[in-house]
Amino acid sequence: MAENILVIISSGEEAPGKAMTGMRFAYNAAKNKWLNDVRIILFGPSEKLATTNQEFASMLKDAIRDGIIPNACSGVATKENITDKLLSLGLSVDPIGPIVSSYVKKGYEVITF
Repeated sequence: MAENILVIISSGEEAPGKAMTGMRFAYNAAKNKWLNDVRIILFGPSEKLATTNQEFASMLKDAIRDGIIPNACSGVATKENITDKLLSLGLSVDPIGPIVSSYVKKGYEVITF
């Protein structure tokens, strides 16, 4: 049974409900300590959603307020010209490939939304 999870949220404007479901699950799992460790990554369309959808942005801010800092992909952020917006929300903007690889090597279960 997995004790540590990596939640990758890649859904965006085409499926905001799916992105918000993933964020809600990850936030609640971390806040309520359902698992040892919960990490959140925004990748692709979800990064843009964070800058355009107030409800999703609010969920991210709640997580950050509680010490759960999601990572966003710097490559996507640069391409979409949204790096400053993501940083202003409080997200960490980094190259995601090495981060995902590191968590997989550590045995984290990957869940995608």
